[in-house]
Amino acid sequence: MSLASFIKGNPKIKKFVHWMLIPKGQARPRVWVKLVNPFIHTFGKGSRVEKWVRFDVLPFNKFALGANSTIEDFCTINNGVGDVIIGSGSRIGMSNVVIGPVTVGNNVIFAQNVVSSGLNHGYEIIDIPISKQKVTIATITVEDDCWIGANAVLTAGVTIGKHSVVAGGAVVTKSIPPYSIAVGNPAKVIKQYDPNKKEWVRV
Repeated sequence: MSLASFIKGNPKIKKFVHWMLIPKGQARPRVWVKLVNPFIHTFGKGSRVEKWVRFDVLPFNKFALGANSTIEDFCTINNGVGDVIIGSGSRIGMSNVVIGPVTVGNNVIFAQNVVSSGLNHGYEIIDIPISKQKVTIATITVEDDCWIGANAVLTAGVTIGKHSVVAGGAVVTKSIPPYSIAVGNPAKVIKQYDPNKKEWVRV
């Protein structure tokens, strides 16, 4: 039996370990967790996490930042319920919120104030507060060469296909195919690249 399985199988030990990592009622890890992160997680050559990032990254899920990628100031990065993987040459713009599980490819641009959350709170049981109900998770995937506009929202489980654009303010509730431009709330594809015509055409 692995150490992780042992901890997960013992509620009292699991509760104690959780308390060691995160103060009760909080989401931000204890200081000692931040100190060990560089030895546990992957930071590619030339990658940067700017000074004013809220880096809620824990050791029991993965975090990786590829070579020459940047996470700008005032972002929140949280892998508490799922891995956060960011490829090479990508930029996570100012004031983004990235809550795993989220996988971002190479050469991706996230503009400002984008929210990507791979978790949802349960709400179905009406006599239990929503904050006490189980969360569900589904990975958000943003493939290579995409551009996500300012103030866009990517909801749990969606995939943004390669070389696609999500317009500013769009709310993506369903996956977007590769080589597409999506706008609106809920986001809809308005253009796709036609390889035969070699141009972007309206859908």
